[in-house]
Amino acid sequence: MKVMESAENYLETILMLKASNGNVRSIDIANELGYSKPSVSIAMKRLREKGHIVVEDGGNIELTDEGRKIAEKIYERHVLLTDLLMRIGVSADVAEEDACRVEHYISEETFSKLKEHIESTTPKRK
Repeated sequence: MKVMESAENYLETILMLKASNGNVRSIDIANELGYSKPSVSIAMKRLREKGHIVVEDGGNIELTDEGRKIAEKIYERHVLLTDLLMRIGVSADVAEEDACRVEHYISEETFSKLKEHIESTTPKRK
């Protein structure tokens, strides 16, 4: 299923906030991304309608299995691409920004080959 870049960003943000804070509410997402609360509310409604999230009675946002799958895929791409860019000398801030852009557009084939290459050239830890 093709998901829009903005939806992927929201899902990835929910995943990361959940890991660091335990609970995620719309205001947390707004603060993290620097978006207005109404914009985040509209996005959460769309994600809910697509079955990517559920919003509990207290306002806590949870990823569905499908939402988690998308978020984890994007997060894996983000981490690997950021690491790769930093390894070749790109500053951390620029690597972070560029990875955030590329993670949404890189093909599955290219990402898979990059991942294989990095894994084959990275020394194994004992």
